[in-house]
Amino acid sequence: MNKPTLPTADPILKLENQLCFPLYAVSRQFTKAYQPHLQQLGLTYPQYLVLLLLWEHGELTVKELGERLLLDSGTLTPLLKRMEQRQWLSRRRDPQDERSVIIALQPAGQALQAGARCIPEQLAEKLQLTPTEFDALRGQLNRILTLLS
Repeated sequence: MNKPTLPTADPILKLENQLCFPLYAVSRQFTKAYQPHLQQLGLTYPQYLVLLLLWEHGELTVKELGERLLLDSGTLTPLLKRMEQRQWLSRRRDPQDERSVIIALQPAGQALQAGARCIPEQLAEKLQLTPTEFDALRGQLNRILTLLS
């Protein structure tokens, strides 16, 4: 039996020549690296991202959270409801604009900050990047994110 002739791969379409795949794979591996640290706090990665913003700002609207996390309200709303059930945050209508919902950090959510304090350092250690390399990489990724948004 004759083997079928395989087409010659176009170099531009080879997986190894793509930028998207290493970014995708690194993103998945990064999230995976966070999991053991976040599990100790009872957090998922998206919940951690919400808390990072609330630890910084105290409260934000759902719209602001969605814009900063690049998540639509259909993804964000169930996530915020689960976090509210755990009493990490509260949701309330903005009295100035009933269409807007304000998300505010609650004491139980604030208490998680102490346990999360070591996570960035532990992940930075794992990456073995110098502070200069870390800042440069973050800058490049933020630039790509800006260009694609």
